[in-house]
Amino acid sequence: MTVQIPPQVMLTECNRESKALNLESRGVLGLGLRVLSSEIEGMKDGTKGPSRKRKRQKRRTSHQHEKSSHQNGTVSKKEDKINLSSLEAIDEDEQQSSSSAAAAAAKRRKSQGLANSSSFLDKMRARLSGGHFRMINEKLYTCTGKEALKYFEEDPELFNMYHAGYQEQMSHWPEQPVNIIIKWLKDHSPSLIVADFGCGDARLARNVENKVFSFDLVANDPSVIACDMSNTPLDSSSIDVAVFCLSLMGLNFSSYLQEAHRVLKPCGWLLIAEVKSRFDPNTGGADPNRFLKAVCELGFTSVFKDSSNKMFILLYFKKKEKQSSKRKEIEWPELKPCLYKRR
Repeated sequence: MTVQIPPQVMLTECNRESKALNLESRGVLGLGLRVLSSEIEGMKDGTKGPSRKRKRQKRRTSHQHEKSSHQNGTVSKKEDKINLSSLEAIDEDEQQSSSSAAAAAAKRRKSQGLANSSSFLDKMRARLSGGHFRMINEKLYTCTGKEALKYFEEDPELFNMYHAGYQEQMSHWPEQPVNIIIKWLKDHSPSLIVADFGCGDARLARNVENKVFSFDLVANDPSVIACDMSNTPLDSSSIDVAVFCLSLMGLNFSSYLQEAHRVLKPCGWLLIAEVKSRFDPNTGGADPNRFLKAVCELGFTSVFKDSSNKMFILLYFKKKEKQSSKRKEIEWPELKPCLYKRR
């Protein structure tokens, strides 16, 4: 069964509902207006709403973060600059050290190169000097005294070359024969007058108190008399001691001994020091007994022979007081030339 509502009642209900809706709408609208009004008032007071506050806080945080980052960046840049400066300083020190090391190494190489070069030049000079010495030495053993004198008169520098090589050879000998002769003279009277045949650098004269006449092919010292030793300017029978220290060189060595016999006083001394191999028949040298015999036939008496040294032999003679009026031909043995091997 359908109930019909009168039109007046329906209109009344509709009006009532419309009023309720209006009231509700007004309430919601009023609330919204109050919130909006509150936010507007806040803006006037310098405050913002919750959302703006968060944004401001976010911006502030972001700004602080950027500031912090900027400060950190500045510090970092400073640290980077410091680290870069340190690295540059270290790099510069390393470069300087490297340069110093390289310079030192170059200096060492240069010094070593100069030392090697100097050593090489010294060796070449020594070889050249040794070669000259051997050539001149061979010449002196294979020519006469007169020829040797002319040889050095034409080029006196050759004499210096020879004696430089001679001194170098003597430096390898454990004992020098001239020192033994010096000692012998010191053990005898200083009043004895000495003739040094083939004196070289006149070492004998410089080391004894005796009056010494020094003879050689070239006079490199004011005290040395340059001459052919077979023809000295000394008077006959004016000398007490005649010395031949490694100087019986040349094909006419016997003429030097004849000159010594002429200038020596009766009972005067003849001292001969010679390389031992020259008197070794086993190596092509002369028979020492034949040599002694020949010297004695010249007018001497053999006093003593010293062959204790491995490098040289020493022979001591005295001139006979009375000389034989009859002179026979003396057979002199050939003395082996003292030639040095090439090294």
